[in-house]
Amino acid sequence: MPEQGLPFGNEVPTLNEMSIRFEAGTLVIRGFIPGWLQEAPWVLWDKRELVFRAEGCRYRDLICLAKENKTPLLDEARQYQKMALSLQTDRVAFPHQRDAVDHWWSSGARGLVVLPTGTGKTFVAILAMIRALRSTLVVTPTIDLLNQWRKELNLAFGVPIGQMGGGEQDLSDISVSTYQSAHIHLEKWGNRFGLIVFDEAHHLPGPAFSTSALGSIAPFRLGLTATPEKMEQPLSCYDGLIGPIVYRREIPDLSGQYLSNYSTKRIYVDLDPVLRSEYKACRKAYLDFCTRHQLDMSTEGAWGRFISLCARVDGGLAAFRAFRRQKQIPQTNPAKNTVLESLLKLHARERTLIFTVDNATVYKIAKDLLIPPLTHLTPAKERKILLTGFASGKFPTLVTSRVLNEGVDMPLAAVGIVLSGSSTVREHVQRLGRILRKSGSKHATLYEVITRETSEEYASVRRRDHDAYR
Repeated sequence: MPEQGLPFGNEVPTLNEMSIRFEAGTLVIRGFIPGWLQEAPWVLWDKRELVFRAEGCRYRDLICLAKENKTPLLDEARQYQKMALSLQTDRVAFPHQRDAVDHWWSSGARGLVVLPTGTGKTFVAILAMIRALRSTLVVTPTIDLLNQWRKELNLAFGVPIGQMGGGEQDLSDISVSTYQSAHIHLEKWGNRFGLIVFDEAHHLPGPAFSTSALGSIAPFRLGLTATPEKMEQPLSCYDGLIGPIVYRREIPDLSGQYLSNYSTKRIYVDLDPVLRSEYKACRKAYLDFCTRHQLDMSTEGAWGRFISLCARVDGGLAAFRAFRRQKQIPQTNPAKNTVLESLLKLHARERTLIFTVDNATVYKIAKDLLIPPLTHLTPAKERKILLTGFASGKFPTLVTSRVLNEGVDMPLAAVGIVLSGSSTVREHVQRLGRILRKSGSKHATLYEVITRETSEEYASVRRRDHDAYR
């Protein structure tokens, strides 16, 4: 059992007793300092306060080592509680959900569960909470997801759910928070939860949001994501924050029974002669600039070096403008509009999402075709109206840039049309995931509209480097 020996302490202090308390995301260690503690690489001497300190996430390591070495310990850090939790609905777990929790539990109740969008990652967390029986914090990237989690948790357990974010600061034994709020407020409540769940956990690694993991003492940790890979970072970046990947299933593994059957199609369009000539000239100017300055844009950090050069050398501004234009021309190719109109007519009876790379294109399509736009600039009240209207069929089609890439539950969405996007696998898998949630006998279709003989062809090849497209 992963919780054996967690926690122990809270006895009357003695002369040979070590004590720990929580302070601003760290563990302050005083009293008797055994040799094993001084040898731990994650324990540091704080010369200002004349105490030893460790990051809050080392709470479990410290407790287990104290027990292993029979070191008396006064635990003043822990404020989380054991809970009596039971499911208040008749929902039955799918095999992959049970397997995920079993693997997580047998791995010490720490680790990352990777499941496709639409396969019930929220219910995996609910099952994990029932297994851990500890006060729990769920951390999400957006207010929309926070509200979804709060609703699902209240339905599952029938208890008040606390919230940190969206203008509220009201914590309960089960609470939800945004990553931003967790980052800001962790020093106050990093010791209040025994289980911490990171939804869309690919947001976690990084200098800011990772503090919510490093500053929490929660011995039980669960990460949930469909796309764990991060550019320029190995998968080991999760190990010290949540734990390694303990369970993984991909879209092809679950399509048909737990996800909708689907197909993906690429449609190629050409540039007219005038735009083709402009594209070639701009791309040549951009690439010539890179060649002159011996800049290989495929290497790590190349983009930063390119921007730096553009800002300080002769011809830099012209090169940057050429770069922007050679990206814009294929992305906004007017020939794509004809294809879009044809696809919308073909799928007139199906819920459809149109994806672009930028807001300007979103608003142009919205104006030309009278389709409701949804971007990060859309006010919360209007956003709710649009999503509700999409679910009811009042607005059968929405056009968006990136705000629907993740985290929004849209089970009736059946058609996705990618007019433009990045070359990242994550974004493309997320867009596919938006239309895969099971709903009756729905068959989902994802279209990519690609400008032929431009960098879009290369981007399409790169972003389809995933099992879902093989």
